[in-house]
Amino acid sequence: MKAREITAAGKEALRSGKYDQVRINFANPDMVGHTGDLAATISCCELVDTCLKELLDVVDEVKGRFLVTADHGNADDMVQRAKKTLEPLKDDNGEAVPLTSHTLAPVPIVIGGAGLPDGVHFKDGFDEAGLGNVAATFLNLMGFEAPPHMQPSLLA
Repeated sequence: MKAREITAAGKEALRSGKYDQVRINFANPDMVGHTGDLAATISCCELVDTCLKELLDVVDEVKGRFLVTADHGNADDMVQRAKKTLEPLKDDNGEAVPLTSHTLAPVPIVIGGAGLPDGVHFKDGFDEAGLGNVAATFLNLMGFEAPPHMQPSLLA
């Protein structure tokens, strides 16, 4: 996987001052999560956490803003579960059956950065927010009005 290389390229792009936005995708937790290997997934998530921290530090250094989210879960739950009890399913040897598909768990979205204006925060009452709200939120975070045909921004 290329998390370290992606991080280095992202830091270079952020520091260059050439771009109004730098969009970065770490596919590592998703890809490793599909293997069902818990130890490898934990190691992978730790690496991506470290890389993300490095990037967020550079965003602060350049007085930028960030929006961090995901499009779905995968590494958040690594075992198949009984639908009614949510207890882990076991194979014939009593071992938990790995979950190698995406999960339906809600994903976080956070904003911040040294360049985030005072008072910018998420609206209250968006219990049903989803991926459809991210584009308008991102546009607002960049200082633009989102077009009316988009799902509403999550920013107050």
